[in-house]
Amino acid sequence: MQPSVRVCVPTVAVWGLFCRGCLSRVLSYSGHSFSSLPRQMSRWNSLETCNPPPPQENPRVLITGGLGQLGVGLAQLLRKHYGTENVILSDIKKPPAHVYSSGPFVYADVLDYKHLRELIVNNRITWLVHYSALLSAVGEANVALARKINITGLHNVLDLALENCLRLFVPSTIGAFGPSSPRDPAPDLCVQRPRTIYGVSKVHGELMGEYLHHKYGLDFRCLRYPGVISVNTPPGGGTTDYAVQIFHDALSTGHHECYLRPDTRLPMMHISDCHRATVEFMQTPECQLSLRTYNIAAMSFTPEEVAQEIRKHLPHLKVTYNPDSVRQTIADSWPVRFDDTNARRDWGWAPAFGLEELVSDMLSSIREKRTNQGLPAS
Repeated sequence: MQPSVRVCVPTVAVWGLFCRGCLSRVLSYSGHSFSSLPRQMSRWNSLETCNPPPPQENPRVLITGGLGQLGVGLAQLLRKHYGTENVILSDIKKPPAHVYSSGPFVYADVLDYKHLRELIVNNRITWLVHYSALLSAVGEANVALARKINITGLHNVLDLALENCLRLFVPSTIGAFGPSSPRDPAPDLCVQRPRTIYGVSKVHGELMGEYLHHKYGLDFRCLRYPGVISVNTPPGGGTTDYAVQIFHDALSTGHHECYLRPDTRLPMMHISDCHRATVEFMQTPECQLSLRTYNIAAMSFTPEEVAQEIRKHLPHLKVTYNPDSVRQTIADSWPVRFDDTNARRDWGWAPAFGLEELVSDMLSSIREKRTNQGLPAS
């Protein structure tokens, strides 16, 4: 059998009059009307051609939900690639002084469509990274708010990306799978059917993005993140947060109470791998992508395994287990490993951190942080 070869053909050659990422030509020929929608997309109803920025121009990036676990670090990495002024961080919260002084920051509420549109137009945004969301455990405690932020906010972002021909990145998660999904490993394409509002909203986002890509050419990109482990941002209400808190507890009190069973295996990733994967994925030419949503993997471990690795550095760490029924039920419905074969093949994904490297880096970074704050570090 001959190996398959993907041939990259410029989109304009394939679509003729249609400009990839823009609805105007599609609608002018299809005869569809969007007058029933609550708001009109000006570009949808015009004959204007969508012209992406010339290749030599750096992208102009807007990150929503930028003060969560991932936004600040991603902004730092993107600014190294494309310049400080080309990456705008946004959130509805007041930023810390070091974030405010490190580069452009603006207030942006993803539920405020008009203001978000003004930001995109006034700042000539070409890439949009949509991090605004309520995570799994927090979402289950406030389903109405999660539905509003995770779904209504997503729709605003999808509409604006389509209208303004943006390259749109929306992260997904291990939470997009459910108890009927293959768990070891979970492939890119399979039954999902999650049982949390967070997971349901993420599957909705994956499918909406893929639909708009295939129907209208939206440059939609999505990665299913594992549990992401980082030093700089406190846990934010996710089911995998124990894997961050255990390091802080190990160096502060020497005792961690875990809300999951000791044998609960979940896929995890160091935050620097997560940021690098996101940037590399966003940089990949469209013609190399066989999917719009990919799994990415690095390692998979249990609470007991990470505790044992920490004890190689801090032998006196004590871990007790007091499973929380909500988080344990969520974790039991998630994959224990990701199959990321497609990401490795299509755009060269490869993690840098395994469990040993992750533990060493986390302990070293937290020690340094505590020392700088005048706190004792074991």
